[in-house]
Amino acid sequence: MTKVKQEMKLGAFFMIPGHHVAAWRHPKAEAHHVMTFDFIKRLAQTAERGKFDMIFLADGYAVRAKNQKVLEQTVNTLFEPFTLLSALSAVTKHVGLAGTVSTTYNEPFNVARKFASLDHLSTGRAAWNVVTSNTEAEARNFNQDHHLLHSKRYERAEEFVDVVTKLWDSWEDEALVFDKESSQFADSSKIHSVNHKGEWFSVEGPLNVSRPVQGHPVVIQAGSSEAGKELAARTAEVIFTAWQTLEEAQAFYADVKGRMAKYGRSPDELKIMPGVFPVIGRTEEEAEEDKVLLAELIPEEAGISLLSGMISVDLSDYPMDGPLPDLLELDQVNGGKSRFKLLKDLADREGLTIRKLYQWIAGARGHREIKGTPEQIADQMQEWFENEAADGFNIMPPYLPGGLDDFVDQVIPVLQQRGLFRTEYTGSTLRENLGLKRPANTLINKVKETI
Repeated sequence: MTKVKQEMKLGAFFMIPGHHVAAWRHPKAEAHHVMTFDFIKRLAQTAERGKFDMIFLADGYAVRAKNQKVLEQTVNTLFEPFTLLSALSAVTKHVGLAGTVSTTYNEPFNVARKFASLDHLSTGRAAWNVVTSNTEAEARNFNQDHHLLHSKRYERAEEFVDVVTKLWDSWEDEALVFDKESSQFADSSKIHSVNHKGEWFSVEGPLNVSRPVQGHPVVIQAGSSEAGKELAARTAEVIFTAWQTLEEAQAFYADVKGRMAKYGRSPDELKIMPGVFPVIGRTEEEAEEDKVLLAELIPEEAGISLLSGMISVDLSDYPMDGPLPDLLELDQVNGGKSRFKLLKDLADREGLTIRKLYQWIAGARGHREIKGTPEQIADQMQEWFENEAADGFNIMPPYLPGGLDDFVDQVIPVLQQRGLFRTEYTGSTLRENLGLKRPANTLINKVKETI
């Protein structure tokens, strides 16, 4: 069944200086600006010029290098998202500001306060990408010997999101009065404790920041495991996911949206936005040349390290031009389960060697690579969008700034000409631009029920 044509949603996924593991070596990449605010400011303003719904920042709490050689060969320095997004809020007006924060290595009160602050500072453009983290290295940076088990991480995450939303709702929209004559700054009857006591958290509240402009900053979720899909169906408003084929993406789309009714939610309350890695050329040949160049720039150690980390199996002792070894069973994986399955299935389906597999995923990291002219890129996006595989896409430029410039200047005009993407922002908040409703204050309803 073909979905009714509407405008797709687009996120600009910033990984500086590009998504490809060898992006920093590309002749057109400005790798020396990786920690320069003016460079990232320029990227953000380019995304806003392209009318993107949001800028999206991934994050992690450990370097990704497995050894000294890989540490030398790969980019392992990045800004903390809140600091960077707060700065970007002052130099942009419309584009949403989405940051990744882990529920495993943070506390709900701090996260609720930071996102509420960002939402006020940006006048309603904040979004939280909820992750549980997935590496042992991160655990060792937070007083832990081992990472929490996958199932426990999602149990904690579910309660974490509940507490954060309660804290956002601890102030009613009309709580701030500003009445100088009566010396009443706020109406205390509209400020509520949350008094949460659960398995993982005990939080009294209320928050010491008034209710966010959007009610709740937009909640994004990235997991595609069973636990991840269930959490998304209950709590997420945007999903960033990774699929290689139309059929896989359609199955995921139907699965997650089909779970929402039991939580009293409509499918329209969730936007599914798979990641795409666009390699753009004025001709097919030019696009292929750029893809080949990027593959040639990958240091072998860096490629092996990337793939090993993504499948939770150390491949450094195996022949690079041989097949993948027998891997763990899915239930033995304590990292990213959905990405493990995707890459194992890809290698089996395509008969890829270890080298070919790391070259395949070195840019998109399991997300879909789309290659060709601007029209061909738009064709591939349109097919997924119009056939219930995606509500939009998270765009992953191979290198920066050129990869983003090419998409904004060449692909977006094609999408606009086809009526698939906006020509101007129509909403004043990220929530409005995404077509999401402002949430009711659920905590207030519960307070009234107890009176």
